[in-house]
Amino acid sequence: MKMSTAVEAKRTLTIQKNKETGVAEVHLHINKTNAYTLDFYKELNAAIDDIRFDPDMKVAVLMSDMPKFFSVGADINFLKAADPVFKTQFCLFCNETLDKIARSPQIWIACLEGHTVGGGLEMAMGCDLRFMGDNAGKIGLPEVNLGVLAGTGGTQRMARLVGHSKAIDLNITGESISPQEAKEIRLVDRVFPQNEIREKTLEYAKNVASKASYAVTNIKLSIMNGKEMPLNAAIRYEGEIQNLLFRSEDAKEGLASFLEKREPQWKGK
Repeated sequence: MKMSTAVEAKRTLTIQKNKETGVAEVHLHINKTNAYTLDFYKELNAAIDDIRFDPDMKVAVLMSDMPKFFSVGADINFLKAADPVFKTQFCLFCNETLDKIARSPQIWIACLEGHTVGGGLEMAMGCDLRFMGDNAGKIGLPEVNLGVLAGTGGTQRMARLVGHSKAIDLNITGESISPQEAKEIRLVDRVFPQNEIREKTLEYAKNVASKASYAVTNIKLSIMNGKEMPLNAAIRYEGEIQNLLFRSEDAKEGLASFLEKREPQWKGK
């Protein structure tokens, strides 16, 4: 009997795919605090490609296997030893990797069970959604305390999530905030009881994976691309995508199953 779950372990992360639920889990296990170097981002980059090319995977969850930490960001000793040219290219590669998530057909969720600071938060902000435990620790961007800025999308992605004024506030003070405060300013989307955060995140992921995947992918596409457009252009863009969905097999099945009062059988096309 063929196993429904496939596991691929790498040095800094493990990919676990469940063919039955359509959910892929990416588990970080770099070191105690998940302080990363270029090697990790190379593996994360490959993991994103692996998942985005797998049509059976509908949702991906990024999580940590390290107690008390999602990630503290880049390893400071690694950065200190690198020259400015390398550090610039390192930040560029990290951003290019996170940009792949925005263009992936899957919904990516960051499950934050521990401290999420610096590049760890930048990684989480690269995901489509962020869920956090109510006792997970602190979340923030302390890079100003090192005399630099959060250069893996920290200033830009945060501004688009929480607004420009709050992003300036958090970046120039380097202040870390609680999960509850992070939810209030929309830095994280949901806060769950600490002992339920992983279960609730995977439950949410499975629910989304059970939806019409062609519609879910195009909803993400419409929002991610439309947010950079003027409203009138974005509305027209939304209409073009809706026009494609109206012609899909899933749309026909959705209407038919609703009228026939039965569960839909999605085909993803």
